[in-house]
Amino acid sequence: MKTHKDLDVWKFSIELVTMVYHFTSNFPKDEIFGLTNQMRRASVSIPSNVAEGAARKSEKEFIQFLYIALGSQQELDTQLLIALNLKFISQNDYNEVIQKIQSVGKLLNGLIKYLKLNVK
Repeated sequence: MKTHKDLDVWKFSIELVTMVYHFTSNFPKDEIFGLTNQMRRASVSIPSNVAEGAARKSEKEFIQFLYIALGSQQELDTQLLIALNLKFISQNDYNEVIQKIQSVGKLLNGLIKYLKLNVK
């Protein structure tokens, strides 16, 4: 690996951030400091923690940051369901974004598993 930018999980999570910003721009304005902000922060946290972890000196530290990213991924998954229940997003938008969230989760889990097998 050259940098975090070479990782598929980082690339997919950047796409996820873009999706989240796009659809939260249509949320009610009184949600700007509520669900909108929470979802944006959780989504940004995912690639940010992947990048920070990749820059660390040890694989153990990298794994810890990947777990933090995984926590943010699950947080976003929950918030997305809340947005659907509140009818802030359509079922189609939900389905599209949940697929990306699940893909990012699978990539994070796969990378964690790989690194754990190779940690010295």
